[in-house]
Amino acid sequence: MKAVIFAGGTGTRLWPLSRKKSPKQFEELVGNKSTLQLAVNRLMPEFKLGDIYISTNIFYKNVVEKQLPLVPKANFIFEPERKDVGPAIALAMGILARKVPREPIAILWSDHLVKRIALFKKILFKAGKFISKNPNKIVFIGHRPRYPSVNLGYIHFSRQKISLPGLSLYNFEGFKYKPDEKMAMKFIKSGNYAWNLGYFVTTADFLYRSFKQLAPIVYRNTETIVTHYGRKDFESVLKKNYGRVESIHFDNAILENLDKKDAVVVVEDIGWSDIGAWEALKEALENHPYENVIRGKVLLEHVRDSLIYNYEDNKLVVGLDLDESIVVNTNDVILITKKTSINKLQKLVKNLEGTEHEKLI
Repeated sequence: MKAVIFAGGTGTRLWPLSRKKSPKQFEELVGNKSTLQLAVNRLMPEFKLGDIYISTNIFYKNVVEKQLPLVPKANFIFEPERKDVGPAIALAMGILARKVPREPIAILWSDHLVKRIALFKKILFKAGKFISKNPNKIVFIGHRPRYPSVNLGYIHFSRQKISLPGLSLYNFEGFKYKPDEKMAMKFIKSGNYAWNLGYFVTTADFLYRSFKQLAPIVYRNTETIVTHYGRKDFESVLKKNYGRVESIHFDNAILENLDKKDAVVVVEDIGWSDIGAWEALKEALENHPYENVIRGKVLLEHVRDSLIYNYEDNKLVVGLDLDESIVVNTNDVILITKKTSINKLQKLVKNLEGTEHEKLI
């Protein structure tokens, strides 16, 4: 079984730590490892390093190779420019369809946390066994919702269960994207909706053929590139052709148009968190909802339900009489905001473009 970890996002909701030059997945958000390193580590030792592939932008080549020195260099797939997730997955599947067309492949992401790692790996391998017998299907990994999130997509699954040894699968009924709070509550109460993690197991051959059927322009452009894979001119052909198709998200190109009968769903609680924003990181790391989450030299008095991260060793960050706050201190920016205002951060960062502070993005 193989795994492809995609690590190409920018992560502006974790600014000022996450920057264009060094996005969130390469920064030390949890302990002394990046979330990319954690994503690789939690697959081992069941996955060999030679079975793990990394897809990211060529701009991050040096940092990725430095953080993952033991992953074979041949397993790095570098996109020459940013074209959203659709073309990135097509490129990875086009390459793997030539190397291991019918071997199960797990599609994963680099900016998440998973607490129940043993269960997570059990699901991957059980799903892999199912795909080995059903190579023209896809297994979506859904998460039992902990609360009615309005920031996540949902997978709708049927009550009809397909029981396998050590795993229960459900028929796939479709996707629902970022509902409002009222609808999210209905999803929770129905019991037939799971958080969509973006994780799934399939074969490269099936997924690549899905591009041919459902996104033919992306497929034809990718095929022009991957026919040169393994040749001396591959890098130049990749650079010349990769940007010729429009940016399109993988969900819009493939998943929304997938035949329901080609997919099944596994639903479990693997202790997953998307740490795409500071308040999400706090929720992932806290032991109870009102606990403070701190990093570095921090002194607090009468502070509740806050995240205080200090990345300067020679400076003490002091908090007094704060509730539900986010404070992040880097060597050139201090962010101070309420937890409830974090959703405004993306717009603020975008507004820095073209100003004297653009270098801080």
